[in-house]
Amino acid sequence: MRKMNSSRWKDAGLVFAYMIFYLCFFNYLEHRTGVQVHMLQMRADYKIPFCEYFILPYLLWFPYVGLTAAYFTLFNDNRTEFYQFAVCMGIGMTLFLIVSYIFPNGQNLRPYTFARHNIFTELVKELYKVDTPTNVMPSLHVFNSVMCCTAIWESRSLRKNKLVRWGSWVLTLLIIAATMFLKQHTILDVVVALAMARICWFFMYRYKVQTVVEYEEV
Repeated sequence: MRKMNSSRWKDAGLVFAYMIFYLCFFNYLEHRTGVQVHMLQMRADYKIPFCEYFILPYLLWFPYVGLTAAYFTLFNDNRTEFYQFAVCMGIGMTLFLIVSYIFPNGQNLRPYTFARHNIFTELVKELYKVDTPTNVMPSLHVFNSVMCCTAIWESRSLRKNKLVRWGSWVLTLLIIAATMFLKQHTILDVVVALAMARICWFFMYRYKVQTVVEYEEV
């Protein structure tokens, strides 16, 4: 038990160290100057209406990802599931940094004025102040949400917990929609993030499980 606890805290230390690296690099990308930003919005993006109520699932992304990461890092006995989750998240976030560095991108879909004034639009205004419309592809809100949902659905220990499984599925769909209805991301950002998540799922979950089954049959 002592060794297992030590291993978990070591894993947590690695996750924490990566997050420090990621946040420092992301902060650099957000504030660097002298680069040409490629705008990614398409005609279809303008047909999606702005809806401030989606700020709620958008903000729920933070505890959703944080609690999922905490569960698989510290409380899940199956360490293979932790490594699958951690590797997928690490790949996606690292690719995001690389793409943002090599191909600076952004979008200008955000509304300048709001048709309604309520607590939700005020929250959106605060979000716009702290989060610039740059470095948007792929959408990490989408990628991380899908990988959290994938990890939860693939977890053996959570298989019987229908509330957690279906709750994560619904929340993930709402978060994906929120990125577009809040004008935080373009359709392209979402599509690229979904494609990345699908590839990670195939190699880290389906292919791995298939390989193990074939090995056991032999």
